[in-house]
Amino acid sequence: MKKKLKIIAGFIVLAITIGAFAHYLATHPAVIAELKTTPPLLGIALLGLYLLFFGALVIILRLSVRLFGITIGRTENLLLNAYSSLANFFLPGQSGPVLRGAYLKKRHGMRIKDYMFTAVLYYAFYAVVSALFLCIGSQPWWITLIVLIGTATVCTLGARWYAKRSQVKQSRLDIKIVALIFLATAAQITIQLVIFYLELKQVHGSTTWAQALTYTGAANFALFVSLTPGAIGIREAFLVFSQSLHNLPSAVIVAASVIDRAIYLVLLGVLFVLTISLHAKDKLQINRIRQNDDPA
Repeated sequence: MKKKLKIIAGFIVLAITIGAFAHYLATHPAVIAELKTTPPLLGIALLGLYLLFFGALVIILRLSVRLFGITIGRTENLLLNAYSSLANFFLPGQSGPVLRGAYLKKRHGMRIKDYMFTAVLYYAFYAVVSALFLCIGSQPWWITLIVLIGTATVCTLGARWYAKRSQVKQSRLDIKIVALIFLATAAQITIQLVIFYLELKQVHGSTTWAQALTYTGAANFALFVSLTPGAIGIREAFLVFSQSLHNLPSAVIVAASVIDRAIYLVLLGVLFVLTISLHAKDKLQINRIRQNDDPA
């Protein structure tokens, strides 16, 4: 019942967001005019950066399973990330991570609790770097330091609590691999920063790197309450609520978001072609995994 309610809520939010976007674009023709002037080379550059962003996800998954002595092939890893990225966008909630967890349990014998720990670790690093970006571009150094220390402390205690509760073997957690996961996560968010900066610069020429840093940090926290495909509407709400920090007008947020969503859809199109051409669903045995998925 809770799952059904979550799906319904997600689609309601999505419908409201689409309606709000349509109304905004209809009443602000300048946004459409701005989008029409977007250079094709910018679109190609953004798509290239999103491919690097996807590559970071592939590396993070490979490192995450290595924590528990599991090796996943390059093609298998690529297809699993491509397929789960599509699922994560078009289905409500965190469908992608759920699919990856079920797959790794079925095909590689990885405990769901161990996979969940790698997810907790990733989200902890994601939160720390996003908090740093949020504050470093808009707050004094001492506030940034306090927020960073506080976020890191909460995330560390949370990860340790989950590891103890789920009986994750601490002796198997190679500190070097953990450090590499952090660096890969930081690289992923840095790529996102460059993407957002280029999009904002296109629609608002006076955008600074400091504003882009704050904008990126605020946008990334939408990941933790993602109810709609690709956090559509949720991310934009976070950005509007944080306007006092990045000082970017609503029209700029909307125009940049439209560009970003358009490019990301192109990326999903590339991933879709990849999964179809390489028969990802059959190679990964997705139907069998879904039928035998046991959430216990």
